[in-house]
Amino acid sequence: MEMLKEETKLENEYTHIIASAKINYKGETYNLSGLGPFHSDANREIRKSSYEARFSFFEEHANELDNLYDNMVKLRTEIAKKLGFNNYIELGYARLGRTDYGANEVEGFRKQIVDYIVPLVQKLNKKKKEVLGLDKLYFYDSILFKDGNPKPQGSPNDLVEYAKKMYNELSPATGQFFEMMVNENLIDLVNRQGKMGGGFCTAFPTYDRPYIFSNFNGTAHDVTVLTHEAGHAFQCYSSRKQPLVEYLWPTLEACEIHSMSMEFLTWPWMDLFFKDKSEKFKYMHIVDSLSFLPYGACVDHFQHWVFENPEATPKERKNKWSELESIYLPDRDYDDLAFPKSGGIWQGQLHIYQMPFYYIDYTLAQTCAFQFWIKSQENMESAWEDYLRLCKVGGSMPFTKLTELANIKSPFSDGILKSVSEHVYKWLEGIDPESL
Repeated sequence: MEMLKEETKLENEYTHIIASAKINYKGETYNLSGLGPFHSDANREIRKSSYEARFSFFEEHANELDNLYDNMVKLRTEIAKKLGFNNYIELGYARLGRTDYGANEVEGFRKQIVDYIVPLVQKLNKKKKEVLGLDKLYFYDSILFKDGNPKPQGSPNDLVEYAKKMYNELSPATGQFFEMMVNENLIDLVNRQGKMGGGFCTAFPTYDRPYIFSNFNGTAHDVTVLTHEAGHAFQCYSSRKQPLVEYLWPTLEACEIHSMSMEFLTWPWMDLFFKDKSEKFKYMHIVDSLSFLPYGACVDHFQHWVFENPEATPKERKNKWSELESIYLPDRDYDDLAFPKSGGIWQGQLHIYQMPFYYIDYTLAQTCAFQFWIKSQENMESAWEDYLRLCKVGGSMPFTKLTELANIKSPFSDGILKSVSEHVYKWLEGIDPESL
């Protein structure tokens, strides 16, 4: 019990460090979320200088973050051994409730990403370089269009009103759910000074109510985080009558199916948020979703190595991260940005510190969400029925049984990532981003 208390204390330290960010940029003070719009500015110099400002914060806290993670790794390993496990990997999987697959299956899935997705992302990067008219693509070139990525049109209140209309038209169940979330103040969406970063959904089971937290910053991410967290919240609300409180949510990789699929199922209403830039947004959404898979696998592979080698030094960890980047993210070039070149960029990934092994979940779920996207393109009504059925059963089944129930294939199925990625890439090939 004392060790668990210490673990929670260390996790809270990370939250405090990240929330404490007060970064001076262009005469103003920003937290990490507040810098987001500059990272996707149409002006390359602004993109680069904003990342320099971001990484200056992490450079300043590098030793603190190294020591914190070192303590976490050693403590978690000690907890695992005290409970009779060989290492924390086994305990980490048990904590996440993974009963129907293990590290071997995940390793096989990561290999599929290297074999099928990495080459496709390299093709997309080549296309992006052409569209942006650049001789060389750097990490800070995080836009897909010369005039910048599309942004939602309207204030945060406008976006909520658009979402009300969207969910009322999507289905009676989503309409009633979202009206309740707004009317009962169950959403905290807008970024502010000192606010914890990120976005999440939690719940108050006693009251049958979910709760959404995010940090709107004026980018397209505002819309994806809203639909993403609404997917979590709608699932939680749909399964509120399950007989056990532990069935309110499924395991985390299944939770992410609800959120990521909701991002795609709401596509018909994107013109509300993006007006005449909605097709740009859809193209960006697919490219970003596909391009995310190698990064998610890299984070997971890194964590497995860390807990297989708990005595590794901070320097050895950073070297390993750089080595894994060359496998999963071979096109990534940091130019002269010193901190990420040193192998430290993973220190900004909250999950690595606070929720070990909860990151591959996003890639597993993305594989499932792509299948929902394909289904919705063919028959929206049928796709919605499968989605609603999945939401209602909550966590009463393990991950692979839930995929069966939803009429989609498990990401561990032979060849599924190859067939899904080919379908997605074929759609992308049919679009000329320069004409959008």
